[in-house]
Amino acid sequence: MKRYEKYIKPYMASFILAPLCMLTEVLGEIMLPKLMSMIINHGVDQRDMSYIIGVGAVMVVFATLMAVGGVGGAYFSSKASICFTSDLRADLFAKVQKFSFQNIDQYSTGSLVTRLTNDIQQVQHVTMMGLRMMFRAPGMLIGALIMAFVMNKKLAFVILVVIPFLTLAIFLILKTAFPRFTVMQKKLDRLNSGIQEALTNVRVVKSFVREDFEEEKFKKTNLDLKESSLNAMKVVIMTMPVMTLAMNITTLAVVWYGGNMIIGGTMLVGDLTAFTTYIVQILMSLMMVSMVFLQSSRAMASIRRINEVMDTKIDLTDDDSSRKDLAVEKGEVEFQDVSFSYHREAGAKVLSHISFKAKPGQTIGIIGATGSGKTSLVQLIPRLYDVTEGRVLVDGVDVREYSLTNLREGVGMVLQKNVLFSGTIEENLRWGDENASAGDLEQAAESAQAHGFISSFSEGYQKDLGQGGVNVSGGQKQRLCIARALLKKPKILILDDSTSAVDTATEARIRECFSTTLKDTTKIIIAQRISSVEEADQILVLDEGRIIGAGSHKELMAGCQAYQEIYYSQRDREKEVSA
Repeated sequence: MKRYEKYIKPYMASFILAPLCMLTEVLGEIMLPKLMSMIINHGVDQRDMSYIIGVGAVMVVFATLMAVGGVGGAYFSSKASICFTSDLRADLFAKVQKFSFQNIDQYSTGSLVTRLTNDIQQVQHVTMMGLRMMFRAPGMLIGALIMAFVMNKKLAFVILVVIPFLTLAIFLILKTAFPRFTVMQKKLDRLNSGIQEALTNVRVVKSFVREDFEEEKFKKTNLDLKESSLNAMKVVIMTMPVMTLAMNITTLAVVWYGGNMIIGGTMLVGDLTAFTTYIVQILMSLMMVSMVFLQSSRAMASIRRINEVMDTKIDLTDDDSSRKDLAVEKGEVEFQDVSFSYHREAGAKVLSHISFKAKPGQTIGIIGATGSGKTSLVQLIPRLYDVTEGRVLVDGVDVREYSLTNLREGVGMVLQKNVLFSGTIEENLRWGDENASAGDLEQAAESAQAHGFISSFSEGYQKDLGQGGVNVSGGQKQRLCIARALLKKPKILILDDSTSAVDTATEARIRECFSTTLKDTTKIIIAQRISSVEEADQILVLDEGRIIGAGSHKELMAGCQAYQEIYYSQRDREKEVSA
């Protein structure tokens, strides 16, 4: 609970006032049956209208206090629970934002979405319910029991016989419910992941005419969730009949014995009426407690899932940075016998004994078959992952000695998957530099060969891209992402196959701009086409995580068989296309 204290303290007044307000409802509920019995026993029996009016006025006062307390309790419990979970959600989202790529790999996107929404909502619901029932249910239980014993001790023992059986029934129900709610939340994770994947890739689904397949897949996961939800809800459904049966049996027993007492002259009619009401209150309070515990069991499953994220150890932090003020100034990059595995303990190495050096301003080309480790290699430079063995140096300093902010500020990266956000073109470009002038935006777009098509839009840089840039082509996306990275004016620029959707003529113009506007920037270019890296100062040829060739285009053509094979196969394909 210590973790959650900081979320409670700012709203402590609401957390205190909510249950206190509910106590006024308890006071009214306890006093009204007694006052009613007084009216029946004395006012009605003796036909004393002034007595009836006087006691009735007191009942009106209690009823008014109950209404005020009920409204206050509802307001303060809502405020406390909503504010508490809002702050918790903000911290949970902030924690996810700090995750390294390796941390993110532990969870599916759908699972994180469920934890940030549904699980938080469950905690909010049970907090609100708990604040309203915290004093009300026990207060009503204790108060009604006291009043029942004060009115008739013999009849009150009927309740004491029923309570242990109800308590045992509630315990068994809760014990069954908790694991079922945990399973239900996991099934909800799967459903959300499937929905997110299907909607994100809806264009692929339609282009392959796989709508029926996706509908069937969704049907299965949806049915799976339905069955697990029904399995959990069966427990909830059992609660009400058990409580109602106990209430009816107890009420019947009380009316039976109480009626005999009235016939025998040992109990008044008004007292039996009030006693019956107290019986219902006692059993209702137990029902409230059972519902709180039942919902709490579901919330506990959600809290455990929230804690899993909060307790996740972030493997890339600034804690081990020894030179936090250090910034990237030159852009020199060096790999010293670097090996890397995504799973440090038992995973196969993705990169093995990689060594090379890129001087400031140089262009390094990286080429190789799919799965050869090209993307993994460049992700080590801005510390998206950490090396398993060896060192990556930037300006002669181990990247682990930089703060993550300063290191990544000096590195511009265009990822293999081009990502744009909802909003205008200008808003997307300003991710590179939020304070950039209009001239800077245009210059970066010119260098990326994007200004032309941007200008063709009637809205220009104010064109809304929609979610993920749905209304621009793949090549236009790539150029916008390049422009965004250029606007950052990095000392190191990494292009991960980021011109694959661009025609060769446009790509050539982009490279030409690089040689002028980025002449002092170290450029590392991953490419499938040799023509994209042919003019690089150094080309690395990767195969199964190892460098099998390094040098200029001319040197590799002379001494690297793998490079020669790639070159000639691409040249032959180009001839076939042109023919």
